[in-house]
Amino acid sequence: MAEQKAPERLPEKPRRGLVLVITGEGKGKTTSCLGMAVRAVGYGMKVLMIQFIKGSLHYGELDGAKRLAPEFELVPMGKGFVGIRGDSLPFEEHVAAAREALATARERMLSGRYDILILDEVNVAVHLGLLDVGEVVSFIRERPENVHLILSGRYAREEVTREAHLVSEVRNIKHPYDQGIEAEKGIDY
Repeated sequence: MAEQKAPERLPEKPRRGLVLVITGEGKGKTTSCLGMAVRAVGYGMKVLMIQFIKGSLHYGELDGAKRLAPEFELVPMGKGFVGIRGDSLPFEEHVAAAREALATARERMLSGRYDILILDEVNVAVHLGLLDVGEVVSFIRERPENVHLILSGRYAREEVTREAHLVSEVRNIKHPYDQGIEAEKGIDY
């Protein structure tokens, strides 16, 4: 049996950081971000994902992130779903959490420790009024030129998409919820 050769690696080139926006009504935006994180970890890159909405429930990516540490770090900073699913927190607490998440993201982005920064559900935070779109645009413009920045969530504002190198929209064609099927562990959470 012939010995298999390792796949050829592309030569290293200086990295130009990109701004990516993953938006739309369909399922898979956070999952897409996680896929990019896994790919980057495969190259030894350091990835930070800050979650702006999730935070009050347990979900699989928390445990998955531990398995990819120390190259991948996931920081849930939201207070949970705003105004739905039994949310009883004052709106101001959600606003404070979103502002703290953006401040933490800024500090970490400027630290030079990360190659990729993912702002999970930041578009939703803007849509809900937890953050001002101008704050997010300013954040994007502060990005060091070698850092990739990924912004996810429904309702991406035009001001944000104009700043991006890539904008992908996830479209819903068919969903199990429409068939009365509840969320599934490992697929939905």
